[in-house]
Amino acid sequence: MSIKNENRKNTTSLPEFHLIQVSEDPDLQPVLFGLFLSMYILALFGNLLIILTVSADSHLHTPMYFFLSNLSMVDIGFISTTVPKVIVDIQTNCQVISYVGCLTQMALIIIFGCMDSMLLAVMAFDRFVAICHPLYYQVIMSPNRCGVLLLGSFLVSLVELILHYVAILNFSNCGDFTEVSSYFCGPSEVLKLAHFDTVTNNIVRYCIGTLFGLLPVSGIIFSYFKIISSIIRSSSSSGKQKTFSTCGSHLSVVCLFYSTGLALYFTSSLSHSPSSNNVASVMYTVVPPMLNPFIYSLRNQDIKTALRKILSKAF
Repeated sequence: MSIKNENRKNTTSLPEFHLIQVSEDPDLQPVLFGLFLSMYILALFGNLLIILTVSADSHLHTPMYFFLSNLSMVDIGFISTTVPKVIVDIQTNCQVISYVGCLTQMALIIIFGCMDSMLLAVMAFDRFVAICHPLYYQVIMSPNRCGVLLLGSFLVSLVELILHYVAILNFSNCGDFTEVSSYFCGPSEVLKLAHFDTVTNNIVRYCIGTLFGLLPVSGIIFSYFKIISSIIRSSSSSGKQKTFSTCGSHLSVVCLFYSTGLALYFTSSLSHSPSSNNVASVMYTVVPPMLNPFIYSLRNQDIKTALRKILSKAF
């Protein structure tokens, strides 16, 4: 009996977390509900369209579009981690999330967010090989190599997740009820609630910064430095135009992802306003997954051609 009572006590002592509202204005709740729902449907539609287009057209069965379809799947997971919960919270006017639910949401945000970052770096490497080493492209970017790069992206994301969990092992000491300074359990918000010493805090911060920021960003910068050097040396104007059209979509997505990520980082660090943090959080977690597929479909000739073929067959 004592063991059962102790287990019951440990279970009930797990804290609950109170998420802040996107907006406290009651008149804005229906507007926010419709806005988040429409953005979520738009993101699902756009990313599923990319996945189906790449799968249906054999001309798109290349490494570049293999990574693009995986990026779309990751974006679906990324936006699905936060937006459905927000929609339900607005409808029920209840911003409480359980201990397990909070850690699960944080874990999924880390996995999908880091995968997004790593895949953007892998896609930059793919463009570097295709432009700077076209004769060896099929050898370097073989199906096995693409699979290894995809697996490596996931493993890096998993390592980052483990680092976060190591940092919050004493998370249960935070009390029975804790307020999270966002409308979802993001990694930075959850780490603020964990009580650990400054040395551990710095180690976790530098390791996570290296994995999530420095590693993929360095790969992207290196790849595009080589690509630009190759373009400058090229004397063909048509080749330059083709290169710019090929890389333009990817660069737009990279700029969108990292600009919104930096906006969220600096806002959470420098501003104590919940409204500012929420705006930055929406820009980071919702806008890139929603706009990425449309950036690729509108700026990529191969995607547009494949879509026309699919639509002509369907109608």
